[in-house]
Amino acid sequence: MVVSMERWRGKVAIVTGASVGIGESIVEKLVEEGLQVVGLARRSEKVEEHAKKLTGKKGKLHAFKADVSKEEDILKAFKWVTENLGPVHILINNAGIVQQTNLVEGDTEKWQKIFDTNVIGLSVATREAVKIMKENKIDGHIVHINSIVGHKVAYHAFSNVYPASKYAVTALTETLRQEFNHLGLKIKITSVSPGVVATELRQTNNFVMDENMKKAAATRPQLKSEDVAEAVLYVLATPPHVQVHELTIKPVGEAL
Repeated sequence: MVVSMERWRGKVAIVTGASVGIGESIVEKLVEEGLQVVGLARRSEKVEEHAKKLTGKKGKLHAFKADVSKEEDILKAFKWVTENLGPVHILINNAGIVQQTNLVEGDTEKWQKIFDTNVIGLSVATREAVKIMKENKIDGHIVHINSIVGHKVAYHAFSNVYPASKYAVTALTETLRQEFNHLGLKIKITSVSPGVVATELRQTNNFVMDENMKKAAATRPQLKSEDVAEAVLYVLATPPHVQVHELTIKPVGEAL
């Protein structure tokens, strides 16, 4: 099997949660491959800063301020992209949040935030991308950045509904694949499920780690954001007839 990003060069990709960590690494790789990339983020100024650093690369990074837990933000983003850059060919659903609560005495509002971003926001963005791909007869590709805990629950004190939200992503991936088959669409759908990744996911959600948690995080095997970004490029680069439905990545030595 020959893998190549050639057919995507010059095309439009949307990446949610693009300001830091995995999202930041993904947009960089896509720009280097020659795509027109739109990075959606609540902190769009960080995407703008990154875009300046990528000046001179084959592609270009565009920043758009959007909170994917808000449907109106997603609709505005897709409208802007279509009107200014053209139809989307690739959607990377990377935005995801954790919240410091639990199930036994949990905070309903924090549970809701997790599902609004990790499940509903992902579904709304996917719906809008598919709508555009269908209208323009584009055999595009949608990638959900899932998690190892979307397949097996790993307990920690603040797991709460986060694993449930990622199990939902696993189910949504398969359901969408079946819908595409039923409709005769050639759009690809892939779930990429990393193990522990050294990212700013917790820090960006006001997640306070005590000393024991910090020590545990520092000693456990971890992936880098770039590792996940490379995995995304791999699944995108497969031939049109090849679909990587699920790609699970673990650091060597991970216990789960």
